[in-house]
Amino acid sequence: MVLRLIEQKIEALVEGVFGRAFRTNVQPVELARKLAKEMDDHRQVSVSRVYVPNEYTIFLSESDRAQFEGYEASLIGELQEYLAEHARRESYALLSPPNVLVKTDEDLEVGEFGIAVRMAQPEPGAAAAQPSAPPPQVESGATMIYKPTAPPETQAASPVELGLERELAYLVVDGGRHELSKRRTVIGRSKDCDLQLDDANASRRHAEVRQEGTSYWIVDLDSTNGLEVNGRRAKRAKLDTGDKITIGSTDLVFDVETG
Repeated sequence: MVLRLIEQKIEALVEGVFGRAFRTNVQPVELARKLAKEMDDHRQVSVSRVYVPNEYTIFLSESDRAQFEGYEASLIGELQEYLAEHARRESYALLSPPNVLVKTDEDLEVGEFGIAVRMAQPEPGAAAAQPSAPPPQVESGATMIYKPTAPPETQAASPVELGLERELAYLVVDGGRHELSKRRTVIGRSKDCDLQLDDANASRRHAEVRQEGTSYWIVDLDSTNGLEVNGRRAKRAKLDTGDKITIGSTDLVFDVETG
């Protein structure tokens, strides 16, 4: 798949020329995934389209940015291609092709980085990605700062991330296993849902499981009775193997296998 190939190209930068320099600094793969997350988090629903920002500014510490000297233009191109494919895959509307900028922030430590996004009007005469779409009135979002969860250290990409092993995710319902083969799996009482529940307490479109990168999330679709994850009410929650999701009076267990 195209998206997977782009991910692997970015990962190849880490393992190849970039990898030797960035093992203890910000990694290109992490930048790509966080950029896609910011695109998802800042989407705006219009009458017939879902708009997302088209300008992304990455803030790096002086040390981190210095590691990219001589390669920054190539990396920016890869990140822009990654965002464009993510937008196509999710059917997002853009005012222009994604534009990635890189700046230095002296307040950031090694391994930390910030991302600011905005809806930028195309330059006069430039072709817009959605020429007939009226631009939504959206202010620039606050800069999101990402910090490493542990001291920087050498980390190898997992076999799943490198595409050497296939990860299969399931929802177990009443002993039956439903494979999550789509990036978005809708759960509810309607026969049009990907996973239909015979439960009067479930809404017609109750919730959906979303695959974001290598992670899975359960998201409530404004249901009447809400949902619980491991006994706690939640509107959105990241799923781990063994987590129990309660929708209406039905329990579903999330499970992941690597084959």
